[in-house]
Amino acid sequence: MSRKELFYKTIAWFQENMPVAETELHYLNPYQLLVAVILSAQCTDKRVNLITPPFFKRFPEPEKLAASSVEEILSYISSCSYPNNKARYLLGMAKVLVTDFGGVVPDEPDDLQKLPGVGRKTANVILSVAFNKPALAVDTHVFRVSARVGLSVNSKNPVDTEKQLRKYIPEDLLSVAHHWLILHGRYVCTARIPKCAECGLSEICRYFNNPKSENR
Repeated sequence: MSRKELFYKTIAWFQENMPVAETELHYLNPYQLLVAVILSAQCTDKRVNLITPPFFKRFPEPEKLAASSVEEILSYISSCSYPNNKARYLLGMAKVLVTDFGGVVPDEPDDLQKLPGVGRKTANVILSVAFNKPALAVDTHVFRVSARVGLSVNSKNPVDTEKQLRKYIPEDLLSVAHHWLILHGRYVCTARIPKCAECGLSEICRYFNNPKSENR
């Protein structure tokens, strides 16, 4: 099977079986999404969704957050992973957002990556989810699922995977494809023991058909 055909069949399966795919993070605006995505690094969305309601009640806009302190922010996010680093990132992000962007979350990748705690992956999430732009964020789930199915080949890093996926996924499907792969990796193609018996992609999946392949 050619890679073009593999992508076609994969996309067709997701369109039929997961027509609605969106972030599981709770947010009301780009600022809230930005905070939630920063908190979600190596942390579950479920945990982040428990943290953010009291956080946003105290810091409803970036100006309030920018005027806070690492210590106060830490008291709201202590139950997430790497809270000390994230508290510093959130404070720094808010300060730059207020001073350089007037408190408005930018909708350009280069501008987003000027914010502390925001790398390429986070920027792409904000672009696709908050602004409906054709961006594709590659997290651990997307990286793993792409390699196992065979959508990416011999990829060594997320940027390489992103380039390979963008080559075959239509631009208008990039944002939803991000969520297809994340949710599939989160609930079916899990890291340690993938649930191949429950997977509708097993027939075309390179990992399932050749578990010893390098493309795992």
